[in-house]
Amino acid sequence: MNIEFLTSECREAARHDEVFGLCDDQNNTKAYSDTEHPDQWIATILNPDHVAVVFTPLDHCIKAFKEGTKDEESLCDGMLTTALCLYLVELKDRMHAGWQQKSTDQLVNTIQLLRANHDLAPFRYKKAYQCNKRFLSFKVIDNEENLRFFRTYGFRMDKQGEIPVK
Repeated sequence: MNIEFLTSECREAARHDEVFGLCDDQNNTKAYSDTEHPDQWIATILNPDHVAVVFTPLDHCIKAFKEGTKDEESLCDGMLTTALCLYLVELKDRMHAGWQQKSTDQLVNTIQLLRANHDLAPFRYKKAYQCNKRFLSFKVIDNEENLRFFRTYGFRMDKQGEIPVK
């Protein structure tokens, strides 16, 4: 199965905004970027150098099926890309037990599918973000946990609502 993430029809036009947000209405529709309704943002993208940033919704947009079944793969909500960066983003707007583990599972699954379908070497910075609008006091990720995640998947993990673009 070949899944096209990087040139998906779901891709939005490149943004150069200094600040914009990512939204997920949590109603089984795809995530989207926005500049006009900050109260709906789950993640805030900080782009002081006005770099061209492309947001690609993944969940509810890219269809990936588990091998040999008609069951869809669980993907994270979206992906931000620049010439040097590939950031995966899982957006949550609710509190429930286990949201962090479910978020991690979706990010890991997306990373594995990306790596199986694309050469990610051109991206110098690769990060996986867990963003939850209802969970403002993010815990700092243990250095050991972050190192283990990086060694296993090739991505740094971050749990915060602000995403700085390099």
